[in-house]
Amino acid sequence: MSKKKRERSLAENEAKAVARNIRVSPQKLNLVAQMIRGKKVDAALADLQFSRKRIAVDVKKCLESAIANAENNHDLDVDDLVVAEAHVGKGLVMKRFHARARGRAGAIQKFFSHLTIVVRQVEEAA
Repeated sequence: MSKKKRERSLAENEAKAVARNIRVSPQKLNLVAQMIRGKKVDAALADLQFSRKRIAVDVKKCLESAIANAENNHDLDVDDLVVAEAHVGKGLVMKRFHARARGRAGAIQKFFSHLTIVVRQVEEAA
């Protein structure tokens, strides 16, 4: 007696990967995610490879995971994949303080983010 299999939330021509608790603010991560939205995966990988943003390494790792999921789990063709969605969510916030002058404290917030990348296979119109 096992649980019933859950219905797939994505279409048959889609695959996704999620990177959780990335130590960067959602605002900064969204700048890199915005850079790859709607692009073909090989162009997106090239953009992330040569990006000067520190977080581009983690985004590239998540995109490669989504590509591997598409290829191995859903039998999609890697050459026809496009980054359909790349959205960023807020994670937890660590609250710290920094000692300031005259016995005061300055609040420091250390943000975490979640990144979800969905790749979709599109047929080339020839």
